[in-house]
Amino acid sequence: MSRQLWRPVVLVAVAVALTVSCGWAAAIHGADVSAEEVEGRWDNGAGASLTLHEDHTFTSERFGELPIASECGNPRALASGRWAFYASVEADEAAVRGSVLSLKFSPDDCDVVAHLFGDGDDLVMCATEDPDNGCSDGGSFHRTRTEVSGSRDGGQGARAAAVGT
Repeated sequence: MSRQLWRPVVLVAVAVALTVSCGWAAAIHGADVSAEEVEGRWDNGAGASLTLHEDHTFTSERFGELPIASECGNPRALASGRWAFYASVEADEAAVRGSVLSLKFSPDDCDVVAHLFGDGDDLVMCATEDPDNGCSDGGSFHRTRTEVSGSRDGGQGARAAAVGT
């Protein structure tokens, strides 16, 4: 082939490679998800969990043992709080979609940032200030169960209805 023919072929190949890699990078990095997609129980595989409710409250188990919790005044008290998507630069409970969550633990108002990655059944929540540094030890949570109910009964009413009891 002549030199003039190789040039367009190489340019097309580079353009295709960049398009594909950027599409994959977008899927791996931030996930713009709805509130319904984040509601439910999230586990880190090491015993810590978060359960996000429809009413923008959440409960947690063993979250205070994670490295990111050391930034809070009393890590052992991190048992519940309120969640919201970040809309522009601040958390806003009125936001119905997003890729970054604010987990504000009460009573100390300790705010932990969690980034969402992936899509559909492969969503990952990463509790970290800087997602470019990856998740800290135990900071990667996977959704294990969705909740139909917005109540804090742990979804018991929704599960009972689902199994017909």
